[in-house]
Amino acid sequence: MTSSPVPYEIRTAVPNDLPRLIDLIADHADFERQKVNRAHLAENLPRYLFGADARLSVMVAGRGGKLVGYGAASIEFSTWKAACFLHLDCLYLAPQSRGAGLGARMLAAFENLARQQNLGWMEWQTPDWNIDAARFYERNGARALPKLRFAKTLSHIPSR
Repeated sequence: MTSSPVPYEIRTAVPNDLPRLIDLIADHADFERQKVNRAHLAENLPRYLFGADARLSVMVAGRGGKLVGYGAASIEFSTWKAACFLHLDCLYLAPQSRGAGLGARMLAAFENLARQQNLGWMEWQTPDWNIDAARFYERNGARALPKLRFAKTLSHIPSR
């Protein structure tokens, strides 16, 4: 008799998750052709996740004690709507964990978080070349917004 695979668990990140979370963040950055500095993340993430300055909600997905994905979100404010919303900064699953509905479950977990905080909507972005992600988001009820995204560096944040 074969046993069923252990289901994926989605939960709020805890301090013991940090080493694997940093690995997943670095993998995500590599996928998006970006760089991160692991030492900088290890030094600074804890205060934004767990400290008095906590302003980031992170959920992790795993099975059998091994984390395979994460999502990170924060509350932002829209001047035009005079209301707060949930900004989903990251949603990443290791490649071997895609295609089984886990991404949709993680997205739903963040939707539930937004609803619990009485937020009326969520926003996020993905690279324009990531067609698979765009299709995934559209299948899950999102629509693309016609905007460009800009950034201007104000202080040095170390990369690799």
